[in-house]
Amino acid sequence: MALPTPEQVRALLAAVDSKFKPFVALCAFAGLRLGEATALRLADFDFDQGSIRVARQVQREGRGGVEIRAPKYGSERVVHVSDDLLALIEDYVAMHRSTGEPDSWLFEGESGNPPHQNTVGYWWRLTRKAAGCPTLRLHDLRHSFASGVIAEGCDVVTVQRALQRDCDTQHLRASVAERGGPNPARVCPVVYGRCGSL
Repeated sequence: MALPTPEQVRALLAAVDSKFKPFVALCAFAGLRLGEATALRLADFDFDQGSIRVARQVQREGRGGVEIRAPKYGSERVVHVSDDLLALIEDYVAMHRSTGEPDSWLFEGESGNPPHQNTVGYWWRLTRKAAGCPTLRLHDLRHSFASGVIAEGCDVVTVQRALQRDCDTQHLRASVAERGGPNPARVCPVVYGRCGSL
């Protein structure tokens, strides 16, 4: 596992195709897993409350198909996100999902289904190569999100709840120590919806 630096995340967002940018941003700034981001519907976004409901995930099925099921480890949750991330999603919807039907998938693959993991993997490989980050995994953005909010002052338990995971937090604690500890002036900026500009 690698923790992307803020510079690498900026490089990824600068290099990514506009149709895939919201996907990368959801992983980096909301801590979503690949399958969770893939399975988002327009109705999952509450633009007034600044939140996203994570209610399902996409899994591979034989012969290039996809299966929709509950999120991993029973991790249904509401994630509070920044205004910048929501603005990026709104712009994407206006440009690429013009029907605006609430039950529409945010990201569409073949036959009106969400994209297959192989398709997302292809988009990700193009993005990381263009950004000069050839070894980063898309899932590394989730860990970077967790480490970043802990470095800004969130306690580990709060971050685990936000990510709905009982995980080994050794790498998260190490990241805080490397960055000199939490900055009390900026407590939990991403979890509470105040991250830097996208």
